[in-house]
Amino acid sequence: MKAGIRRPAPPPPSHRAASPSPHPSSSPLIRPVPDSIQPALLPEVNVVDERSLSKPALQRKPPPPPPPLQRRSAEGLSNKFQTSVASPVVPSAMPVVDEPNTGRLSLNSLSPFEPSRGPVTHATRSSFLSPEAIHDTATHPAINGQLINQTLPIIRPPALPTRRNVSPFDDAHLAPHEKQSSSTESYSSSQSTSDNESNSTDPSPVASSSSLSVNSRLPPKPPPRHHASLPQHQPSPQSSVSPPPLPARKATAEQTPSRRPNPSPDAVSTASGLTASLVSPPERKTFGSLPPPPTRTIALGDKLPPPRRPVASGSGSSSESEDEELKLKQDLLPDSSRSSRRPPVFQGHFSTELNIHIPTYAAIVAVSGNIVAVAAHHRLKIYDLTESDIPVHDLDARDIGLEMKSKELRITAMEFRPPEKDFHSARYLWAGTKEGHLLEIDVQSGSLAGMKLVAHAHQITHMFRYKRSMASMDNAGKVLVFTADSGGSVSLAYTQSRVVRIADKQEFVKVLAGQLWTSARESNNGPVGAASRGPVVRIYDIFSPAGIGKSVLPTEHLGTVTSGTMLASQPGVVFLGHEGGHVSIWSVPAGDALPQCEEIIKVSTSDILCLEGVNDRLWAGGRQGMIAAYDIVPRPWIMTNSWRAHEKLPVLSLVVDTYGIERMDRLCVYSIGRDERLRFWDGFLALDWIDQELLRRDKEFSSFRDMNVLIVSWNLDSSKPEALSGTPENVNFLSDALHSVDSPDMIVFGLQELIDLESRKMAAKTVLLGAKNKNADGSISQRVSTAYKKWFDRLVQAVRLAMPADTPYTVIHTESLVGLFSCIFVKNTEKISLKQTAITTIKRGMGGRYGNKGGIVCRFIVDDSSICLINCHLAAGQNHARQRNADIAAILEDKSVFPETIMDHDMVAYVNGGDGSMVLDHELVFINGDMNYRIDLRRDAIIADIKTGNVSHLLSQDQLLKEMANNRGFRLRSFTEGKITFSPTYKYDRFSNEYDTSEKRRAPAWCDRILWRCNDKDRVEQLHYRRYEVNVSDHRPISGGFRIRVKSVRHDARERIKAEVQGLWMGREKELLATARRFYIEHIL
Repeated sequence: MKAGIRRPAPPPPSHRAASPSPHPSSSPLIRPVPDSIQPALLPEVNVVDERSLSKPALQRKPPPPPPPLQRRSAEGLSNKFQTSVASPVVPSAMPVVDEPNTGRLSLNSLSPFEPSRGPVTHATRSSFLSPEAIHDTATHPAINGQLINQTLPIIRPPALPTRRNVSPFDDAHLAPHEKQSSSTESYSSSQSTSDNESNSTDPSPVASSSSLSVNSRLPPKPPPRHHASLPQHQPSPQSSVSPPPLPARKATAEQTPSRRPNPSPDAVSTASGLTASLVSPPERKTFGSLPPPPTRTIALGDKLPPPRRPVASGSGSSSESEDEELKLKQDLLPDSSRSSRRPPVFQGHFSTELNIHIPTYAAIVAVSGNIVAVAAHHRLKIYDLTESDIPVHDLDARDIGLEMKSKELRITAMEFRPPEKDFHSARYLWAGTKEGHLLEIDVQSGSLAGMKLVAHAHQITHMFRYKRSMASMDNAGKVLVFTADSGGSVSLAYTQSRVVRIADKQEFVKVLAGQLWTSARESNNGPVGAASRGPVVRIYDIFSPAGIGKSVLPTEHLGTVTSGTMLASQPGVVFLGHEGGHVSIWSVPAGDALPQCEEIIKVSTSDILCLEGVNDRLWAGGRQGMIAAYDIVPRPWIMTNSWRAHEKLPVLSLVVDTYGIERMDRLCVYSIGRDERLRFWDGFLALDWIDQELLRRDKEFSSFRDMNVLIVSWNLDSSKPEALSGTPENVNFLSDALHSVDSPDMIVFGLQELIDLESRKMAAKTVLLGAKNKNADGSISQRVSTAYKKWFDRLVQAVRLAMPADTPYTVIHTESLVGLFSCIFVKNTEKISLKQTAITTIKRGMGGRYGNKGGIVCRFIVDDSSICLINCHLAAGQNHARQRNADIAAILEDKSVFPETIMDHDMVAYVNGGDGSMVLDHELVFINGDMNYRIDLRRDAIIADIKTGNVSHLLSQDQLLKEMANNRGFRLRSFTEGKITFSPTYKYDRFSNEYDTSEKRRAPAWCDRILWRCNDKDRVEQLHYRRYEVNVSDHRPISGGFRIRVKSVRHDARERIKAEVQGLWMGREKELLATARRFYIEHIL
């Protein structure tokens, strides 16, 4: 700046000239003005030759860039520079000054000062200044060596022209510093033009403050334009300069001046074109008697505030809520609470476990009764399972005489051809190769019976058998159909084929209901956002010469089709399995009508890799090696069986051996897994049928006795045992609870939030020492937290004081999990009858990594009855019912809660074919704790019903009872709860009888519950279900008394009854075989 001030003035001009007008193309910040606005009248100037410009004037260095604009008030700047300011400071209008021998007009900055740069003289720089001057008077620099004091009127800029393509004013001929000046001044001009447009009501004339250079190409002068002068603005002392606005976008042809935002007339413009608006907020509109809604003012460049999230009323709990909402899919799955986990092994002439190696993805398997054919690359192995699992034939290309006709024989598809007679059903095997050859092999002699070389030009991918026909298909969509003559049989050597063309590259291909159903994997090349209900299913009637193809779609978008099947119980229905765990159900009408998608059922959270209809059950194989059988008659579907067929590896294939019905009088299903093993299963599930009959007749071989059980559940809210003082209810709580059941044989205490879950120190100590909290005798360790130790001592003392001295009790289990604490007492007289005791924990907080939510699971066997006890604390929050459902499902369906139990006598203590490793394997299951299920009503309505005693209305809105009644996949649906006659137990102000009066004002609810489950409901009787008025916590404790019946099995009597049941099964099996035979003969054989 100082250097600029000392710079000498340019030589006086010899001729008067005009400077060129800035053009919109000279700066990207200039907004074009619509044609409807006429430019202002230009001042008269003289035109001189540009060649007379002085060379030093063109080579002058540009001034340094201005510093960033500081937020200063106009008053503060006026005081600093001793200049009287009556309005926001802007540069004044400029006189026209001639420069000698330059041929152009020179404009010198006449602003007394700039807000961020201080005073500027005429020697600072030559530029086009922003004409937003509001000064009435200004002192101008020297002209021709003389100082001139001149009073100028308010100046307005001319409008910018819109004819950009024909404008001669291009800045390509300017020096670099002149280009920069032109761009800056053009932006200032555009800002002032906007002001003129928004304030054009005063008819007073306005002159332009910018001097323009005129040459021979200048258009004629436009007529004068009238504008209103800007009023004077007195800034308040508190006002400050706000950040400059962003430059406006260039107008388009569709834009009009009315659509352009009107800037405030009170603006401050610097010489560089930066403008700061002092805009007073507009008056807010009121809505009747209500105040106007709140607003937020966000300055330019400020960080946007985070979005507001609605907070549900009554949300939160006594412990921390999990923020992440789980997307629970199990809510819509079939009910699996009573499914059998016993594998349906095939007991017969061969074992389920066979030592037959099936190379993954390279082997092709075909089964017909006791004959198994396995092809891998150029080798073909034939097994006879009635003899052994050693192949009777091991064939390759040399054995069957193809070594000279093909370089490499690789079998890619196989199927047994239709039989001529029943005893010949498994003799001839058709095989397709990678080179397109068709082979017919005699499996009894291991020789080649016929062949058709290069029947296909591409690799053969599938082979089908349907009644008296055979079909082969390649990956190019060519299908060869071989149909036997009437009374004859299909032969590769003599039967003529018919060609059918279908879509190529079909991943799913299977003959269903006499037609070929196909589907391909959807490509991701479609338009983004295009609506699709895929996948497309194509149906071809390949066995009819006049058949045509059809295409159908499911009712909603599903995953790729992986498998399909039919059921003997529903012959007119086709079931398709999809990736994503869905099954689509299609009705197949007679004639040429299109199949219709009737229903879509979600059966799994994982993909369905294979699907097969077996008897009246739908079998599905998944990615974890599990096979599940579903009863599809009830709604929702019921999972009757679920077992691990292949060790945690995908089930690749699941097929019914239809020929086994005739050859072995059994319905056999075989599966192939990624573990490279072949497994055989009993399709009639005979073991489950026998078990159900034995369970129904267990009174014939079992004796029963009663036991009294007391369960106490309480969320302590980190209360200490010494807090049980003051009121009689507090002092006598433990004694009252222990005397609520007459001489209980088992006492179970389930406590929650024994420590402060918000205390990191306490939680960390519990996590570190929780694994060492028990001694060998079951008593609590000294290394555990003091809080657990205090409550353990208090419970032991209370039991000793409340129970008779001649009836001692022993602690058999104690366990803790970050606030959860379980302590189980039994009479010494019952301790000798206990066996297989075990206790463990299941974490559910933070995705299963933290134990602030979860459960403590304990189990033992009394006589021949298994009992499981669960103390749990589920996810909190008014709207987190789905999270609570997920927590309870994870606890009940954990596959390895306990180690497997090895017992004699068919594991009579467990149910559903279980081995005791899962919770639902036990006969009796009790679950208690802070389940956190709420009431779906407003807090005021709940409290009003509590005061009036309208408990029934509250129970109708209880989340737990609603889930048990309406949610088909709720895992507690098979459990039972006693009738609730007491008020909600949550949430109270501590040491008072008032419900939560804190800022959150949580709604009351029955968070604390006790439920049970038993296959025979007559074996459990509830004696009481009540709450206690202890006010040291925000929860009220509850207790439940039960009388249970445990059994003792007479194993000799059971074996006799079992033999009778097996005899009944043989008659039942013959009926099922006859039904299956009729179905497969009609649809397949």
